[in-house]
Amino acid sequence: MSKNSSLGFGLGLRSEYYHQILELRPSVDWFEIISENYMVGGGKALYFLDAIKEQYPLVMHGVSLSIGGPRSIDIDYLRQLKQLAERVQPRWISDHLCWSRGNAHHLHDLLPLPFTQESLLHVAARVRLVQDVIERPLVLENVSAYVQWADSSMSEAAFLAELSYLTGCELLLDINNVYVSSRNQGFDAWQFIQELPQARIRQIHLAGHSDYGHYLIDTHDHPVADPVWGLYERVIGYLGPRATLIERDDCFPPFEELLAELEKARGIAAGRLREDASCA
Repeated sequence: MSKNSSLGFGLGLRSEYYHQILELRPSVDWFEIISENYMVGGGKALYFLDAIKEQYPLVMHGVSLSIGGPRSIDIDYLRQLKQLAERVQPRWISDHLCWSRGNAHHLHDLLPLPFTQESLLHVAARVRLVQDVIERPLVLENVSAYVQWADSSMSEAAFLAELSYLTGCELLLDINNVYVSSRNQGFDAWQFIQELPQARIRQIHLAGHSDYGHYLIDTHDHPVADPVWGLYERVIGYLGPRATLIERDDCFPPFEELLAELEKARGIAAGRLREDASCA
């Protein structure tokens, strides 16, 4: 992937803002949808999706793939995902490096994997299956985590790097998740980022979290925190332009506040790239 292939600066598409998006036509380069919200036969969600996709590029982001789980990949789910992609024509399709389903029940959480060679081969086979069905590279996001598996033999970043080499999948770098996990688990966030293959990072997520002092919870219901903004500035200097998304999933603020956060991301990226160019 070329470093200059960035889609720009986007927002997560949420129903709370449908009307404002269509009425205001805000200066947003693209929107990211939650895939499962639109795997329906009709209704309001698809009506607004169709209207908004006529005005903006879209990206699909899933939460139910359970790429690392023990249960067989749900082929019906993949077919629905592909059908939605045919409707949306997304720039890419992403999900999470996690498991969220056991042998019977969906757990409605994004749980971390053991980072072992056995797990790597298991996930790689499943990624190849998904990519065969959707007929494009899958983009996988690092999740926030609060504990590690005792038998992990590599870091999450090294696992993601090797998975990308084995399968051709791309990566979604969630900087907030890196920061949350680094605080909770006591590792170096910048070292994590440097372990990832630069050329495979397709997208960046920025979001907020809740700080309880001794630990952080990835809640997506606050503005982006200052330490995450600081990491983002460093990442842009390291990677160059990357498609950047502000993600909000609860305690939705006035739309103008989200747009202001998006402009802050634009300003940070532009300032860092100007600084790097002047030093070249």
